Amino acid sequence: MLLTVDVGNTNTLFGLFDEGDTPVVAVRASSRRDRMPDEWYAILEPGLRRHDIAPSRITGIVISSVVPGVTQWVRAMGTTILEAETIVVGSTLDLGIPIVMDSPAEVGTDRIVNSVAARARYGAPAIVIDFGTATNFDVVDREGRYVGGALAPGLIVALEAMASRAARLFSVELAFPDNALAKNTVHAMQSGLMFGYLSLVEGMIDRLRAEVGGDPAVISTGGIGEQFAAHSTMIDHHDEDLTLYGLKLAWDHLHTQPPS
Repeated sequence: MLLTVDVGNTNTLFGLFDEGDTPVVAVRASSRRDRMPDEWYAILEPGLRRHDIAPSRITGIVISSVVPGVTQWVRAMGTTILEAETIVVGSTLDLGIPIVMDSPAEVGTDRIVNSVAARARYGAPAIVIDFGTATNFDVVDREGRYVGGALAPGLIVALEAMASRAARLFSVELAFPDNALAKNTVHAMQSGLMFGYLSLVEGMIDRLRAEVGGDPAVISTGGIGEQFAAHSTMIDHHDEDLTLYGLKLAWDHLHTQPPS
């Protein structure tokens, strides 16, 4: 079995794949930098136990990470506790998609594997919107190449900044209110955040569609992305497992390449 690990700035997601293209176990935790390998295993192990999966069945681990302080400990968990082949993917590896960028090494691995998965599941061209600490827009062109995208602050970052810097504002639930025209502070903040970001997202989709050409599939991923997909006719699919599936595809690709 293959364990995929997506280490983001806020959360880390484990997905365990067997034969299919959907994880049979998914476990989420905060991306704390002070967790040791034993602690990461203690987070993963209950998920394995609930599904009656012996840890010895995990023979491979593939990690995408934007947090180096977490990477080392998750990798150590894989090599020393699970004793499995462990790969940390990066833009310098051949992950199965051409990268057409000024500086390919600067591209986050999560953006690459999202694009690999989107191309495999939904075809090319495609636009992926990943709602995380940042809101990432990534584009696969008609030739199936990763050609770039755009980055915007994530919703939680925007909410925390607004609540911490304005004396009379506070944290609110990130949910769509019934109307854009608000009658109280809570709904006013929700309207500006949620409908405001929806306008940002749909405006970026329009711009990226015009530049990439064709009729790209638009896919959202990340926890809050499901709400945006439900409120937009411009988002074709919401795929919560997109990054994990992309890591599985990257692993498969790396293991089908002839030795150099």
